[in-house]
This record gives sequence, structure tokens and C-alpha cells, in this order.
Amino acid sequence: MIPFSVLDLSPVVEGSDARTALLNSRTLAQKAEALGYNRFWLAEHHGMEGIASAATSVAIAHVAAGTERIRVGAGGVMLPNHAPLLIAEQFGTLDAIHPGRIDLGLGRAPGSDGKVAQAMKRDLYAAAERFPQDVAELLAYFEGRGPVKAVPGEGAEVPVWILGSSLYGAQVAAHFGLPYAFASHFAPQAMHQALEVYRERFQPSRYLDKPYAMLGFNIVAADTDEEAQYLATSLLQAFVNLGRGMPGKLPAPVKDYEKDLPADARARLSAVLSASAIGAPATVAKAVQAFADETGADELIISASVHDFEKRVRSFELAAQVREELARAEAA
Repeated sequence: MIPFSVLDLSPVVEGSDARTALLNSRTLAQKAEALGYNRFWLAEHHGMEGIASAATSVAIAHVAAGTERIRVGAGGVMLPNHAPLLIAEQFGTLDAIHPGRIDLGLGRAPGSDGKVAQAMKRDLYAAAERFPQDVAELLAYFEGRGPVKAVPGEGAEVPVWILGSSLYGAQVAAHFGLPYAFASHFAPQAMHQALEVYRERFQPSRYLDKPYAMLGFNIVAADTDEEAQYLATSLLQAFVNLGRGMPGKLPAPVKDYEKDLPADARARLSAVLSASAIGAPATVAKAVQAFADETGADELIISASVHDFEKRVRSFELAAQVREELARAEAA
């Protein structure tokens, strides 16, 4: 069975705060390491009340310092927000402290809205247009070919990934011969086409000799289907609130939440949750196997938006059990 990894948005839940979210991220990474997950990624978002990982390299340092083996990285850094030199220095520093354990996923989206972009003093449209050139510059700093030396950074063995939710990132990843991570956990609509573009256009490089695609996948697992469906209403509320332009802290679960939703909201949820498994382990196993078979993914990166932290940890424990059971069945 393919590897499982963790995508953690360091969620700030209703009734809690950013400090608790970041402490929980470190604890979850320790649990994930013990459970055999491959990597633990945090993401850059700005102006989002429910996400505590805006200073992504700082959050990565916090998590990496509390773990020993699991890879820790960015899923991702939104490169239009930054000068490539600064990212090379930041991740070169992380690699110097935690050698061989740091990943750098790069996204083209700003991870914010127009007001936040204005506050960041960035022309994000122009920066997004420069994304391929900035990726090339960043790679050059790591390889010692930059216009100046990145110290730390030059010579750092930090795997660079391209993130995407459309065909654009697939083309960039294929052009540079880099691994590709698709955000199917919240934007699955273009997933199949993006994978086709990436695999067909992939150019072997010093980084990879063949395509490697990791796909986002939501798992909300519990001991029963009913409990998992209840816990998953936090994720459903978050998606609906985001679609209405009202993102906030991760809501507490609500019984029978979908029953009172208008038809258009239910339809949006159905579309966005197509890369998801909600239920007891047997239910999750069927959905995971079907998704892996359908996509040919090389790795899954699991997101679990569960309000109660202990139940969130339990969801990842059950997902790890599912992976082991599928691996045993595959080997039999």
C-alpha cells in the first residue's frame, strides 16, 4: 500500500486559540511519527482565524524540534509572497538543524485575499506570473547557482515539490521534473486532468527520473460510521462557511447538519468531498482503496478536520490501521 502522510493546517477550533493549535500540531506530529506516517506538512495561509500556521517555517521548526524521524515540511509555502532567496535561507536553516528531514512544497496562490495582500505590500498578480522563474531561482540557490550565496541554503538537500489545484502547477512540476502534490482534499475537480498533464509532460531531472504524485485526501475515521459522520460535520461547516466567504475557527460538530442545508450547498459539498472517506475503518478502507486504484497515486496526504483533538488523533490512528490492513491484503 502506498505511504500515508499528514497535512496539518494547525486548526484553531471554536473555543480555543493559536497557542493550543500549535502545541496540538507538535503532539499530532509525534503521534504520526509513532504510527509510521511518512511526512507531516503545514500550510501557509494569512488572515485566517482558523489556521495558526501562517509563519510556516517557524511552525515547521517547532514541529521538527519535537520529532526525530518523520519528514516535516511545507504544504506549502506560497512563493508569490516571498523572495526566493529568503525561502532558500529559511529552509536551508531548517535543513541545517534537521538534516534530511525537511520538505518544501511551493504554491502559486497567495494564501490570502486582496486585503491581506495589500497589508503584505505585495503585487501578488505580478508575483504569481513570475512563479516558474521564482521556482528556477530558488532551485538555483540550493544548487549554488544563484546570483548570491544562500547561507544557509546552498548545498541543502531539501526536496522541492510543486503544489496545485489546477493544470498550471501540473505543468510547472512536469517541466522542472519535480514531485507534484495536488489539493484534491478541497479542490478535486481538475485532479484527473492535472495528473494526466503531469505524467504525460514530465521531464526526468536530477531530482526525479519519473513522475511522483501525492494527493490530498480527507479522512474522518471513528469506531462507527455514525460517530464519524457526526465528527465530519465540522469539516462540512468549514467548507460551507468558506464558500460563503465567512471562514472562521473550526466549528464544533452539529447533529443532522446537512438536513437543513439548501440544495446548492449540499451539491457543493458532494463535489468537494469526492476525495474523502468518512466512517468506521471498514468504510474508510473501501474508499481509500478505490481512490488509490482510480488515481494511481504514489502517496496520500491525509487531512482530518475534527474539532476535538483527541478524536482527531484517533482518526489518524484508525487511518494508520487501515493502511496497514490494506498493505497486508496487498502482500497476501
